[in-house]
Amino acid sequence: MKPLYLRSSGGSFKRLLLSISHRSPSKPPASPAHDAAAAATKEEGETSPESPHRPAWRCFSYEEIDRATDGFAERNLVGRGGSSEVYRGELPCGRAVAVKRLMGSSACERRERDFLAELGTVGHARHPNVCALLGCCVDRDLYLVFHFSRRGSVAANLHDESSPAMGWAARRGIAVGTARGVEYLHKGCRRRIIHRDIKASNVLLTDDHQPQISDFGLAKWLPSEWTHRAIAPIEGTFGCLAPEYYTHGIVDEKTDVFAFGVFLLELLTGRKPVDGTHRSLLSWARPLLADGKIEALVDPRLGGEYDGEEAKRVAFVASLCIRAPATWRPSMTEVLEMLEGGEIRQDRWAMPEVTADAEEPWWCDDLDDEEDEDEEFNTPSPSSSSSTTSN
Repeated sequence: MKPLYLRSSGGSFKRLLLSISHRSPSKPPASPAHDAAAAATKEEGETSPESPHRPAWRCFSYEEIDRATDGFAERNLVGRGGSSEVYRGELPCGRAVAVKRLMGSSACERRERDFLAELGTVGHARHPNVCALLGCCVDRDLYLVFHFSRRGSVAANLHDESSPAMGWAARRGIAVGTARGVEYLHKGCRRRIIHRDIKASNVLLTDDHQPQISDFGLAKWLPSEWTHRAIAPIEGTFGCLAPEYYTHGIVDEKTDVFAFGVFLLELLTGRKPVDGTHRSLLSWARPLLADGKIEALVDPRLGGEYDGEEAKRVAFVASLCIRAPATWRPSMTEVLEMLEGGEIRQDRWAMPEVTADAEEPWWCDDLDDEEDEDEEFNTPSPSSSSSTTSN
């Protein structure tokens, strides 16, 4: 059955978008826009609780974003994904913005669904470590407007060999800030959000190096009465996928926890999730983590300029996050507590010997030669049925 907003041959969706776009751009959108943000949840049979607050974003006219990006000039193109392009722009007030244009046929139902899904997730998120949505535009095409990060992504800064290595204090600050953002999405947001694509290239840096989680194109609501959900087709980035998601399409908070563990290892080691030789960061780091060889893990570009105890803490938390059994990974609340200096009890996290011995290394194997570095993929799930997982 078609989602509610796509019935009547798409006419209702078009009328909805027109009702949003014709609102005054100087005021926050009223109930029709809020309905658009909530419509993405209806496709999954969910109900959205009423909120006393209207969305803080507004609707832009096409003329505004066209002028801001100088007609979507090629020189302003700062990123391109499988289904979108991102352009740098500047509003008349001088504010720098990032304009995300969804690609594909204007009549594509999936594109319309993805637009409403992202609008419905990030549009309700308000946190210093989550990239804020400024607004949208539905005139002529589908656009989302965000704050622009002049410093770029964590990945761009961490792996730029032409610049000095990112210092340890900055890396630890990024780890803690990003953990706060993910924990907010899981526990602090009005509705639980599973990001599904936590990685260094999706964490942007503000002028003062504060991390902000971005790109909610794969994000999903997780209703309070569900412990998990099954997703098909599987989408994400090689080297960052939790094993239960890759094999069964199961998504819950622990899916993001696993990806965050890979993110921690990337900050600690300075290595990409999959390097230029198609070697997995997990396959390289896992034996060193097991043997407690922290010095061998730390990025050599730091030249020994790092806090040894903090590095041990980061490595330990990462080792918990990337455990194959989801039930034995910590929650993001526990991750944040440990990263912020909370007490770490080894016995609390000791896995039963039979469980530890049963772990198979396939989920962190190196990629075949034909796979592209940090490649995103979309493949049918081996299983679309749900199975019980831990919160």
